[in-house]
Amino acid sequence: MANIVIQVSKSDITKMKEYYQPFNTGKTPPGSVFVAKKDNCTITAYRSGKIMFQGAGNEAEAKQWGTPTANAAKTTKSKTSGPPLPSNISSMSVIGSDEVGKGDYFGPMTVVASYVNKEQIPLLQELGVKDSKNLTDPQIIKIAKDLLTFLPYSLLTLPNEKYNQLQASGMTQGKITAILHNQALNHLLDKLAPEKPEAILVDQFAEAGIYYRHLQGQKIICRENVFFSTKAEGIHLAVAAASILARYAFLKAFDELSIKAGFTLPKGAGVKVDQAAARLIKQKGVGALNEFTKEHFANTGKAKKMANLS
Repeated sequence: MANIVIQVSKSDITKMKEYYQPFNTGKTPPGSVFVAKKDNCTITAYRSGKIMFQGAGNEAEAKQWGTPTANAAKTTKSKTSGPPLPSNISSMSVIGSDEVGKGDYFGPMTVVASYVNKEQIPLLQELGVKDSKNLTDPQIIKIAKDLLTFLPYSLLTLPNEKYNQLQASGMTQGKITAILHNQALNHLLDKLAPEKPEAILVDQFAEAGIYYRHLQGQKIICRENVFFSTKAEGIHLAVAAASILARYAFLKAFDELSIKAGFTLPKGAGVKVDQAAARLIKQKGVGALNEFTKEHFANTGKAKKMANLS
């Protein structure tokens, strides 16, 4: 399988380094910034701005960030797979789905599907609904509490113990994410029946073909009028609302874990997270990681070393 190379800006490399931190191999070949391995795809970032994707799923992984001929400006645009988006999708009645917590060592994964009727779009705009990445946590909490009073939604929270069990059984994070999206969409469609959305928009974490391959064997697979796009929060407010509700649920679960830990857990997957995990091991034993963390992240090994366990 051919390697895929894209060119990105320095700011994008910073974002990618943070995103791939949980999958960092710890290797830094000459001229590189980081090397990560995610779902059998090896991602190598170079100081020149070139990013190389090698192995299975490299095309889908690369398309999250750009195309082989993309420049830094183009990587800011959304990328779609599957059927093309309707030209008027932003003004349609849409179910949107998004997930939070995939890149955080501590805390669960949360997935939300939410339904925004086109008549509600002005109200969501007035409430300040937009991509949760552009909102502070206090803003997210305030907006989410408003949305919960009237917006139809389905929330799935995957506890760390269940996540670790699925991952240990051989499921990739991509497959787990696809199953959760599919379940949330089906739950919400059942709630709405007999009303149907004009479209369903999934914030794309995998190409449509890969997404549906992940769902092989599922009893009910949502396919009708389903569209996929990266940066979908900027395409329809239903996805933005889903991202806000997912983040709100994640924050609540994260706070509960901090209380159980006895100290404030840091978000993300950086050095502070390694230190917190080592502290957790010393206080509660290495077995506690199953409840608090995604154990397959590289942070586990680093924390064990800090706690003098390896």
